[in-house]
Amino acid sequence: MNPSRPTTSALPVAAAGHGHVTFLGAGPGDPGLLTLRAVEALAAADVLIAEPEVLEVVRTHARAGVDTPQLTIADEASAAAGVPVIRDAANLVMEAARSGRRVVRAITGDPGLDGNAASEMLACAGEGIPFEVVPGVATAVGVPAYAGVPLRGEQGADVRFVDARNASAQCWSEVGAGHGVVVVTATLETVPAACAELVAAGRAGDTPLTVTVGGTTTRQRTWNATLGTITQVFKQGKVLPSPEGARPVIAVVGEQGAAARREELAWFESKPLFGWRVLVPRTKEQAASLSDQLRSYGAVPHEVPTIAVEPPRTPQQMERAVKGLVTGRYEWIAFTSVNAVKAVREKFEEYGLDARAFAGIKVAAVGEQTAAALVEFGVKPDLVPSGEQSAAGLLEDWPPYDPVFDPIDRVFLPRADIATETLVAGLIELGWEVDDVTAYRTVRASPPPADTREAIKGGGFDAVLFTSSSTVRNLVGIAGKPHNVTVIACIGPATAKTAEEHGLRVDVLSPEPSVSKLAEALAEYGAARREAAKEAGESVSRPSERRPGARRRRTT
Repeated sequence: MNPSRPTTSALPVAAAGHGHVTFLGAGPGDPGLLTLRAVEALAAADVLIAEPEVLEVVRTHARAGVDTPQLTIADEASAAAGVPVIRDAANLVMEAARSGRRVVRAITGDPGLDGNAASEMLACAGEGIPFEVVPGVATAVGVPAYAGVPLRGEQGADVRFVDARNASAQCWSEVGAGHGVVVVTATLETVPAACAELVAAGRAGDTPLTVTVGGTTTRQRTWNATLGTITQVFKQGKVLPSPEGARPVIAVVGEQGAAARREELAWFESKPLFGWRVLVPRTKEQAASLSDQLRSYGAVPHEVPTIAVEPPRTPQQMERAVKGLVTGRYEWIAFTSVNAVKAVREKFEEYGLDARAFAGIKVAAVGEQTAAALVEFGVKPDLVPSGEQSAAGLLEDWPPYDPVFDPIDRVFLPRADIATETLVAGLIELGWEVDDVTAYRTVRASPPPADTREAIKGGGFDAVLFTSSSTVRNLVGIAGKPHNVTVIACIGPATAKTAEEHGLRVDVLSPEPSVSKLAEALAEYGAARREAAKEAGESVSRPSERRPGARRRRTT
């Protein structure tokens, strides 16, 4: 037995006649903060009972069809105050466990710091229902880390955690009389009162204070103030009074949150595209990797399919070509898109074939994503352009037909119905015969929902990424022209030209025809924009906040 192996690596076995309950810490909101053990437990759950704030965070890792009963707040006073106290969770947990099912009870932050979770654990213990606890990143610890406020410095410090909702007068007196860091869980509207309690108990009014709302998510916003100035800061910033006053916050009191110090340590909110709503008008299959990259820059991607991919109207040509691959008709097959790979792969699966059918055939691919799709299929491309990732780039590296070394002179080119003739003409000029086959059709997708169309035309998006001329034409066709405050980023000169023809100002041009380089170029633009604002002594804002009537606050 390996003594270093975690004892929780295997899923617990439920006792006879009972289910099993996992009390799981879902963290403060960032899905990336879930532990490996949490993901493992979620994948095995029969029932998922989660607080509303973290339901979407954890449901992603649960299996399809998992039962997710809804929690309700029975206490009207709690509901009115916006306090997420769940009253019926214990009953739901016990009912599901008694039926012999495996239950995951997901809790915001860490279950060890949640009083309701403790009472639910006691209820399980009382009935002999086996349970386990999977710790999570505590909100009171994770949010300050994302806000650039370390709770302890080199000299060390006493750190106290206070929940303003139920703190007693004695509690305020104790923490107010000390000199350590105080982490206060509160709401926007109760922060000033909590600060007043600390000052009344002896804390200096000029003690630094940070207040963070939406912590660890792209909705995060942090205010720097002192105990004595927070009310004024909120008033000047029009933070309060507000209907959003009940939003939960984490306030950190102490020198660790001094404004100058936080300026250096605020790694999360200083991401180049932090909080930017970025429109990704692509096919759904192709948008995922781009959206992931945008999230790494702090953006909030919004995928809007503008192109739908459909089978060719007459499939016989494609069927003959795929059979020709097996019978040795071709020397080469050239893939110019992920959709072409997908179309051929689907035909292979229809005929019961796999990647072994490519044996003896040379494979060419344009673009890193196309090559990656082939590798996933089990095929390593023999030729990828060394320069420009385009049909022209492929032709520059494509060898001319040589009857001595090439036993077969034919190339299979599966492509879209609207593809250009550049590659076909170039291959013929190099001496090859080309079977130019329509593998799929691209058609304009249905219009997005009304609120998305309104955001596009009204300046609700900070940027839009165009990855082809057709995405420009189709987006404008189904949703209208983006507002002039929206940053327009294009993958190449041809796409930029189409955008300009539609009356759009192109702000960002990718240095290479790659979606990854396009996202990188947008991030560099955002970083330069942020630096320019700081050098000018202006507050950093998103492009959408510049439009007429836009509120100077981060949107959800």
